[in-house]
Amino acid sequence: MKIIVCIKQVPDTNEVRIDPVKGTLIREGVPSIINPDDRNALEEALKIKDELEDVKVTVLSMGPPQAEVALVEAIAMGADEAILLSDRAFAGSDTWATSTALSAGIKALGDFDIIFCGRQAIDGDTAQVGPQIAEHLSIPQITYVEDLKFQGGKVKAKRALEDGYFVVEAELPVLITAIKELNEPRYPSIKGIYEGFKGDRIKVLSAKDIEADEDNIGLDGSPTQVNKSFTPPGRGGESEIIEGSPKEQARQLIVRLKEEKFI
Repeated sequence: MKIIVCIKQVPDTNEVRIDPVKGTLIREGVPSIINPDDRNALEEALKIKDELEDVKVTVLSMGPPQAEVALVEAIAMGADEAILLSDRAFAGSDTWATSTALSAGIKALGDFDIIFCGRQAIDGDTAQVGPQIAEHLSIPQITYVEDLKFQGGKVKAKRALEDGYFVVEAELPVLITAIKELNEPRYPSIKGIYEGFKGDRIKVLSAKDIEADEDNIGLDGSPTQVNKSFTPPGRGGESEIIEGSPKEQARQLIVRLKEEKFI
């Protein structure tokens, strides 16, 4: 069985700040991590590798050269090999251009049985790239998966909804997007870290290497353009703590609401 896991290196959003003048993200000095949902996707692929024989897990990412650090971590967790799509031609890609490039990379890798992606990236929160890859490759997709099983050559997935869940079956090949409820990602091993930093299991491919459609990658191939990024202004105002018994607090609250003409 051949499994491909698409991951993205993202800035740790707990540390992200926005330039008040330019309105762009300040990335200098901000630590980068593997996108959290992508770690769940990788863990599920590795669980299958642990449980079944003859399973190969390949990690695929698109980004600048420094994104190779995320692939080292993926190797350290247990992936067999990693591919980084890195080329200035990919710069400025929106979700459409990103999914186009990743799909071309997947086609260049050859046959596959399952593609895992995280539900969404924390630096965009669109949840579009995984489904778009499935459409580019004309394969079925199951999104928001919180439980996954194999039955008779098919996958049976529990797909999370806001107020419940669906149970969905699909034949292989199939694309799965993972959410954090699916599993608990493992830590990299010491041996794995050594293997990852050796570098012989990580390949870097250009747009030409994967025969990417130049009209549909990068900034020029992106139909979505970001007009402005900004930090929402604070609500401001003062707060007041109402003291007393619950009955007295309720009475005072009603008085305040009437004074402000809310009631």
